[in-house]
Amino acid sequence: MNLDLFASVGPYFGIVGLIIAYLIYRNILSQDDGTEKMREIAELIHDGAMVFLKAEYKILAVFVAIVAALIFFLISHETSYAFLGGAACSMFAGFFGMKAATRANVRTSAAANKEGMGAALMVAFGGGSVMGLAVASLGLTGVAIAYALIDSSSAANYTVLSGFAMGASSIALFARIGGGIYTKAADVGADLVGKVEANIPEDDPRNPATIADNVGDNVGDTAGMGADIFESYVGSVIATIAIAAAATNFVDISMQSNALLLPIP
Repeated sequence: MNLDLFASVGPYFGIVGLIIAYLIYRNILSQDDGTEKMREIAELIHDGAMVFLKAEYKILAVFVAIVAALIFFLISHETSYAFLGGAACSMFAGFFGMKAATRANVRTSAAANKEGMGAALMVAFGGGSVMGLAVASLGLTGVAIAYALIDSSSAANYTVLSGFAMGASSIALFARIGGGIYTKAADVGADLVGKVEANIPEDDPRNPATIADNVGDNVGDTAGMGADIFESYVGSVIATIAIAAAATNFVDISMQSNALLLPIP
């Protein structure tokens, strides 16, 4: 175990980041959510997005379990655990971002209607910052925990971290594709049924497909994008650690140890 990691501030910043994200989310919930009709439409979008995410994650859980079992028996159990950790953190990042975004949407509209552009911007920025903080904090904390569990006696053991990146990449791949397909299908359906057949204006709440279109925008551009950003962030950190682990031109082992820790703080 790499006990020297606990001298780093990285893992603690990750935990603090998650706490701040939760406080911002609570502050968003305290904002005015508009009229009864606005709340009704917002609740439909929120429920639809969460139902889709739940169904998607159920399927992904089966895929992740199968791949983790293969890694466990064919590569190593440490890499399998890291893979599961990366997948779980990526799922949580998408879930947290989705909850915040679907709650912030209606409150942004209400703020714009009552107080103007400045107030609406602050609510919208708060909703987006929950996703940003969740991605960075979960990535930093997850990589730090995986790093701490590695046997540091050999540089080859640091390949275990690749399992964490692979887990994050797996969720990002399916989340982006699944959410993208859903949002495009809903968008085309709303246009064809509403504007072409029923002569209903675009984004009119009388068209049920409009709700599905807004649900798709959230699952594709929020949860899917969040998982994608998480994968990119984690992959960049782990790639840097891998380069330091493979380097052979360090003067002593302590210098290499510092290089391995450098991306985490």
